[in-house]
Amino acid sequence: MKRKGLALGLIGLTVVLDQWTKSLIAKSMTLYESRPIIRGFINLTYNRNDGAIFGFLSHAGNPAFRWILALASFLALGLVVFYFIKTPGRDVLMLAALSLILAGAVGNNVDRILRGSVIDFMDVYIKRWHWPIFNLADSCISIGACLLLIVLFRRKPA
Repeated sequence: MKRKGLALGLIGLTVVLDQWTKSLIAKSMTLYESRPIIRGFINLTYNRNDGAIFGFLSHAGNPAFRWILALASFLALGLVVFYFIKTPGRDVLMLAALSLILAGAVGNNVDRILRGSVIDFMDVYIKRWHWPIFNLADSCISIGACLLLIVLFRRKPA
């Protein structure tokens, strides 16, 4: 139980950090403004995403899509919460994976509810090839999903 408490604390801290970074970007930059961090590799670029992770399905054109995405997101969040609760405290890697996914999902859902879209700002690129602009919550979801796959592939079948 102690590990789950620690995991919940880290989820909360990550959500706060995610919201703080997004707030800093929104207050200090104009939409679509870009500032180099490491020239030729990383820019801070203020963007709004009304789609899913990494801009997938953004600007779908249908206003109902926002509500469908929010509903799907909350259903997925509920499923992750269910597995988080069911995961024993000794299963540290699974708890870490689920915690990262939860933190990211909560962070982006807070944006969708309060701002109507998700603030993205990390623009990673090499020459003309740009990865979709993302944020801390997206990073948590991606790292958590990769860790979850590693945990699941390493498990022995029952």
